[in-house]
Amino acid sequence: MLIILAIVLLLVLPKPWSLVAFIVVTVLWIGELIMWSRRVRGKPLRTGAQTLVGKQGVVVEACRPTGQVRLNGEIWSARCAAGADVGETVRVTAIDGLMAVVERV
Repeated sequence: MLIILAIVLLLVLPKPWSLVAFIVVTVLWIGELIMWSRRVRGKPLRTGAQTLVGKQGVVVEACRPTGQVRLNGEIWSARCAAGADVGETVRVTAIDGLMAVVERV
C-alpha cells in the first residue's frame, strides 16, 4: 500500500517535493517490510491434523466406540472410549492416523 502511495505522490506533487515524498514513503515501506519479517520469523507453522488437538466438535454418528464427529466444519472418524451420542460435544485429545480420539466435554 505504501509503495502505491509513493508512486502517486511522485506523479502528483510538484518536482522537488515529489522526489522527497517518494524517498520518505519508500523508506517507510522498507521499514515496514523489515518489521513484519522480524515479527513472523521463528514462529512455527501450525498445519495439518495435529492442529485439531484440543478443539471441540459435535458428534454426528454415535461413537460406541467409533463414530463420526464434526470438527471445524469437517466430518472426521472418531473413537471415544466412554462413548458419545449424537449431538454431544466432544474434545479432541489425540489424532491417530486419520481418526480423532475424543472425550466427552
